Amino acid sequence: GGWPALPAGPTLRPGDEDARVPLLRQRLTAAGYLADTRDISGGTGGGTGDVYDAALEDAVRRFQTEQFLSPDGSVGPATRAALNVPVEARIGQVRVNLERARWLLHELHDRLVVVDVAGYRVLYYRGDQPVWQSRVQVGRAYRRTPLFKADITEVTFNPGWVVPPTIWREDVLPKLRRSIDYLRANKLHVYDAQWHELDPRSIDWRQPPAGIHLRQEAGDDGALGRIKISFPNPYGVYLHETPHKELFSREQRAFSSGCIRVEDPVALAELLFDDPQRWNRAAIEAAIATGETRTIALAQPVPVLLAYWTVAVRDDRVTFKPDVYELDAPTLAALDAKP
Repeated sequence: GGWPALPAGPTLRPGDEDARVPLLRQRLTAAGYLADTRDISGGTGGGTGDVYDAALEDAVRRFQTEQFLSPDGSVGPATRAALNVPVEARIGQVRVNLERARWLLHELHDRLVVVDVAGYRVLYYRGDQPVWQSRVQVGRAYRRTPLFKADITEVTFNPGWVVPPTIWREDVLPKLRRSIDYLRANKLHVYDAQWHELDPRSIDWRQPPAGIHLRQEAGDDGALGRIKISFPNPYGVYLHETPHKELFSREQRAFSSGCIRVEDPVALAELLFDDPQRWNRAAIEAAIATGETRTIALAQPVPVLLAYWTVAVRDDRVTFKPDVYELDAPTLAALDAKP
């Protein structure tokens, strides 16, 4: 039967009295966020009247958390838009994600790393159960994290960073043209095509020669942080630490240029090594503390799946995520097309 739409109007805040409050209660009761306590007089679940009470605020916060919205308890434009997605659209979203499950779930292995791109998290599976997870930051909408499978083969402590071509062309070069001091501020060194270091003052940055490379020194404040987890792929992406740790507190975390920034990559490396005698967390931290750049091959490669699901099941509830890369609509159109 669907659910009622919440009309436009000022932001609804706890304590407000507003004629839209009963509709908000009906909507959240229909979705299971409020108990259905209707009585013979026809009152709706979770309370009565036009006052935005504490029970309703709690239900709104839970809804916002599941929708990757800031759980502030107020119903502003973003929360109202999520509430007003019609049930037909949510059914379509479920169909799309069931189709994605058919593509991917046969890929389960005894050990598996899954990057849940739309859910901004990475999970480590043993058998078919997740035993660890961490928050991640993924590619922005215009620099998407690619979706594919590969094998994790090695871990690098204190990695340097070679600026990728897209970032060099679109981000770094314009800043260099404004000020050469950008190099020093970001600990970047300049190399030619044969990796001979160059004096940056000898280069005309308005028209730099072909084959220029920029490499950033390793360090806590480097782009890759203290640890990089690699899996061969044609996209040049990997998992790594980041100095931008403050961004992990955001609900929606599409901030990178395609790589996956992991909140706790040391814990993931420990699981990947699977060698508690030689490579427990303390040993990994000690190796990082030396400051030496060092790459360790895994004894056994571990499959990694970079996947995109906009529906999840949490605590036996079906929940929905923002379609940050807008991939649901074309998939649904393909499902609805005639064979």
